[in-house]
Amino acid sequence: MKLNKEMEKILECPQRKVEVNLPVRMDDGTMKIFKGFRMQHNNYCGPYKGGIRYHEQVDEQEVLALSAWMTIKCSVVGIPLGGGKGGVVVNPKDLSEGELERLTRAYIRAIAPIIGPETDVPAPDVNTNAKIMSWIADEYSKIVGKDAKGVVTGKPLEFGGSKGRDSATAQGGVYILHEFAKEKNLVPAQTKVIVQGYGNAGSYVAKILHKEGYKIVGASDSQGGVISSDRFDPESLYQCKIEKGTVIHCGLAPNCKVITNEQLLEEECDILILAALENQLHKDNAEKIKAKYVLELANGPTTPEADEVLSRRGIVVIPDILANSGGVTVSWFEMLQNADNKYLEVDEVQAKLLPIMVDGWKNVSANAKKYNCTLREAAFITAIERIETKRPK
Repeated sequence: MKLNKEMEKILECPQRKVEVNLPVRMDDGTMKIFKGFRMQHNNYCGPYKGGIRYHEQVDEQEVLALSAWMTIKCSVVGIPLGGGKGGVVVNPKDLSEGELERLTRAYIRAIAPIIGPETDVPAPDVNTNAKIMSWIADEYSKIVGKDAKGVVTGKPLEFGGSKGRDSATAQGGVYILHEFAKEKNLVPAQTKVIVQGYGNAGSYVAKILHKEGYKIVGASDSQGGVISSDRFDPESLYQCKIEKGTVIHCGLAPNCKVITNEQLLEEECDILILAALENQLHKDNAEKIKAKYVLELANGPTTPEADEVLSRRGIVVIPDILANSGGVTVSWFEMLQNADNKYLEVDEVQAKLLPIMVDGWKNVSANAKKYNCTLREAAFITAIERIETKRPK
């Protein structure tokens, strides 16, 4: 794309890095210090946007990389947001709810000077949820002395959250898949789909595609997978997973068999949807993948080495930064609803999401043809071109 070298230097480093130490009173009366981060990568397109994760392996480099990813993800679909990310080094399972709330409020007090509804808007990420977001909104509102619930997205509906946010990642991915299917002339009833990762995004995408006639023939979670020579009913499979804790105890389809998660990835299908963790397709299994197309709903499920192998083999990967950007797009809708104090119904959210995802696909697809490159490379080109146009002169 002949990127301006100055722009390359700008995007190589974040605009701001913040590291904080958080004193938290534990239930037994002792004091513990937790380390936290907030990275603000780039705000040329708008306020920094990105989740907060609570995990023992959080570190500066991880949060920095994720913040850069958010810059690209927001830009690829043209929403007016930049990229940020936050995290605290902690295993939340080791904390009581009271300790978790005190930690969250301490973290927000520490980063309050650099966040805000028009500055930097966090969201849920690994091991954080709507309840934690409500604590953040409440604490920040206390600090600034007014209702500022728009400081964070992913809130419960009663605290200003957006309807349709829980299914947004999956719905956005389906909208992208619709456009791809048109180009490839895919017929839903003849298209076999495997979903790796049957959590929120994975179960939603399976349910939506099933309603549209696609054949869901496999699914997996952290315990293993199930595969059928016929098809599954995704809703029944999800209810069974909730009841029994895993899909491997759910033999709900004819000729169903239990396999490992690794085996599931290598099963024959038309579309393999990756909705679990990062680095699932890698140099050791990329040669064994039998799917014709891969849709990434998870972040970073395909390594660069696997990308090269899949491209050489003619397996098309629809990249995460485009395919799963429906989530952050609906988070933007939540910001707008908070600012106006007017709230949308689910069908209105989906109606607003559709043209944004379709335009994102059209731009990426056009750049893939223009530059004769993969869809992932085209997505980065699309995003960086837009960021460059927003660079302050």
